[in-house]
Amino acid sequence: MNFLEILNHWDTSLFLLINGLHTTFFDGFMWAVSAKLTWVPLYLSVLFVVISYWKKDAIWVILALILCIVFADHISSGLIKNLVQRLRPSHAIELEGLVHLVKGYKGASFGFVSSHAANAFGFALLSSLLLNYKPYTLAIFFWAIITAYSRIYLGVHYPFDVIGGATVGVLSALLCFWVLKKFFPAVFQTKKDSIKESLKMKVPTLILGLSFLGIIIYSISVF
Repeated sequence: MNFLEILNHWDTSLFLLINGLHTTFFDGFMWAVSAKLTWVPLYLSVLFVVISYWKKDAIWVILALILCIVFADHISSGLIKNLVQRLRPSHAIELEGLVHLVKGYKGASFGFVSSHAANAFGFALLSSLLLNYKPYTLAIFFWAIITAYSRIYLGVHYPFDVIGGATVGVLSALLCFWVLKKFFPAVFQTKKDSIKESLKMKVPTLILGLSFLGIIIYSISVF
């Protein structure tokens, strides 16, 4: 086997291992984690903090966050997936009957790279750099990792798909952060200590925790 074949073998083996570790509870948990509407309260809470803290300069921070997601999503789904055209494991003929799917969900045909992972890691990195609040940083990266993992669990992405997506997201976030620092320095003139001391900074972390609690209750009661 050549190097690419070896990588593909490792990727497939790890996918089957992760995807095979399924339970009824985690079917519900990962399904809810992967649903985009689940995290609307999180996004709104970050928006609340941004507007409350940056006031008139909040528009630039909000635009940076939006552009980060747009870049990550477009590069992953609009560009790389169509160029590479790697079938998702849920569509791979050689894996038919081996992939555990939840609610029969298979996704679109191509999976490299994962736009879920790109969007999650892009948002996590850029928002954590801007808010600069350690509990939020830890919580939001835990969220990004679980979101990426859920795509493997649900059978619609290989591990390398989500690693590639995370890389796209990180690069998108760094680009948007650089643009903010270069062209809108007023955003960074507020003292960092005042951010950490603000009670408002705890809101997204709290919302994130409550969202996961809601997902756990949903998984126990519905699935």
